Amino acid sequence: MSKVKTQGRVKNQHIWAGKYVLMYGLLGAIALIMLFPLLWLISTAFKSSSENIFQFPPQLLPSQPTVENFAQVWQTNPFGQYLFNSTLVAILTVTLNLLFCALAAYPLARLDFRGRDSMFTAIVATIMIPFQIVMIPLYILTVQLGMRNSYLGIIFPALASAFGIFLLRQAFQGVPKEMEEAARIDGCSELGLWWFVMLPAIRPALVTLAIFVFIGSWSDFLWPLIVIDRPELYTLPLGVATLAGTFSLDWRLIAAGSVISIAPVLIVFLLLQRYIVPTETGSGVKG
Repeated sequence: MSKVKTQGRVKNQHIWAGKYVLMYGLLGAIALIMLFPLLWLISTAFKSSSENIFQFPPQLLPSQPTVENFAQVWQTNPFGQYLFNSTLVAILTVTLNLLFCALAAYPLARLDFRGRDSMFTAIVATIMIPFQIVMIPLYILTVQLGMRNSYLGIIFPALASAFGIFLLRQAFQGVPKEMEEAARIDGCSELGLWWFVMLPAIRPALVTLAIFVFIGSWSDFLWPLIVIDRPELYTLPLGVATLAGTFSLDWRLIAAGSVISIAPVLIVFLLLQRYIVPTETGSGVKG
């Protein structure tokens, strides 16, 4: 009997091992299909002019890797200025978005006042409105406020977001009441409670929102294209778009410019991804 049980257990282990191999093999194939365009872009950026980038089957590894494409793009176009513009716009956008979203989300989550739920519902409902519908009114307002062709004009539509308010409100609601009550007993003001207690408690949500806002700001093409017409204020997406006309569709140089534009996003994500893991906000409460 014991031998039969052992054989059955070994058989089940083999079945489960086969299922895991099949599952991970399928997931690996899907991941490869999803990553192939990015791998092809990076490979093209390092290929020399003597290599055929459209050969079939495609060759992902360049036979003669070179950085001349990056050097030519950097020297013939003001990519340093584009990088500075995108960095400044992204940092200001993330900072202001976190500030305004946190200020709006805190009373919606922790304070009790008339119309709170209706106000929150109205804010969340704006997520369903496409940006193209509000684009013209936003542009008219931007021009009337004198913010066209300026960094503030690029940042203006992203000063706050309904998604950010929703995300931070949910995070504020997860903070234990004991932490709030202890701070009030110690004489902490409402603003001090928000700054010293609530914001540190929801740091994972803040980092998550910061990553989303940074990626959205860094990769935004449509709004800067509308509100900016001075080349010295171009962001990286606009700078990469000009490469097609400058180099007559030399895909190696366009790929090099694209890699320069996406590298900071990957770096920021790799540096901040460990902060996205939720932390136990109640750990600061003593029994």
